[in-house]
Amino acid sequence: MSQDLMTENLHLRKQLSQLLHQAQQNQQILQRHQAIDLELIGAGSFLELIDTIFHAFAGSAGLDVATLLLLDPDYAIRRILVELNVHLSELPQLLFLQDESEIGELSAHLANPVLGIYSEQLHGLVFPEPLSPPASVAIVPLIRRGTLIGCLGLGSNDPARFATHMSTDFLAHMASIVAICLENVINTERLKHIGLTDPLTGVNNRRYVERRLLEEIGRSQRHGYPLSCMYIDIDRFKQINDRIGHQAGDEVLRDVAGRIKAELRLSDALGRFGGEEFVVLLIDAQADDAVNVAERIRRSVGEQPILLGSGEQLPVTVSIGVASLESARENEPIEKTLQKFLARADQALYQAKNGGRNRVVADS
Repeated sequence: MSQDLMTENLHLRKQLSQLLHQAQQNQQILQRHQAIDLELIGAGSFLELIDTIFHAFAGSAGLDVATLLLLDPDYAIRRILVELNVHLSELPQLLFLQDESEIGELSAHLANPVLGIYSEQLHGLVFPEPLSPPASVAIVPLIRRGTLIGCLGLGSNDPARFATHMSTDFLAHMASIVAICLENVINTERLKHIGLTDPLTGVNNRRYVERRLLEEIGRSQRHGYPLSCMYIDIDRFKQINDRIGHQAGDEVLRDVAGRIKAELRLSDALGRFGGEEFVVLLIDAQADDAVNVAERIRRSVGEQPILLGSGEQLPVTVSIGVASLESARENEPIEKTLQKFLARADQALYQAKNGGRNRVVADS
């Protein structure tokens, strides 16, 4: 065999080896992407999904940072997260905006993925502090039924990782998977929430508040922050039902629930305990703070009559009992602490009723 033929043969073998190696690499990449797709699709909750995005997907794709920005104009998603006891301060990669216009100049480019060198002016909103700014980024729009619902922010410390001339087919595929999965898990969380919601007033039901109380008492035992709760009762509610009917009574319940909710933080929990009684759980709130909130609620209800569907203006007042838990005792079962905590607030409510109604009484 001639030297030229041997050289050509070796060259062809080398090319074949390189092609086989590239094919194996491509197969491994494809398998990783398929595994991530399955993990995203298999996420059974919102938290599982964002964990997959921020960790499994980011790690598989070799990203230095991944963020998720969601448009949430009516706070629907954030309220769900509050009810799941998710503290957004612990998730700097999860971002929310009220409106697409808040995205700024970037919004004009989000018909397709936006790739390039990181710019604070253009991309800073998607990679805010305390996240370290990447060198190059891909901002990938999330679109469902023709509507922008948010975007993925993918960042690398390699300036050449996301170049403007790169193909974006894979990113578009990933975005479609994430958008569908987001819609699914949010709907799933909403369905769970329905089972914990009072259908008449739209606030939480007793089951939810008791479960939340157990969780927060446990956290109070571990971390030592104070809790407060209120028992709220609509004064002479039976007379309202007897005099003008149950439909008017339902209107009163809905209106009072709305006025209570308007005085609370997103982190607080409001639930209807049945009949005309509501319970409020205030997180990280001492006795004085709770009494101040209770007084605001009392004034909000009592100082403005409720306008019924019939056109009648109905004066309504509430009585409120307040109890506080400066630090839950670790040597006492949580269930027992819960029972005593609610009983103290209930007893304070009883004193408010006996003292003339339309007042706040704090457990001493």
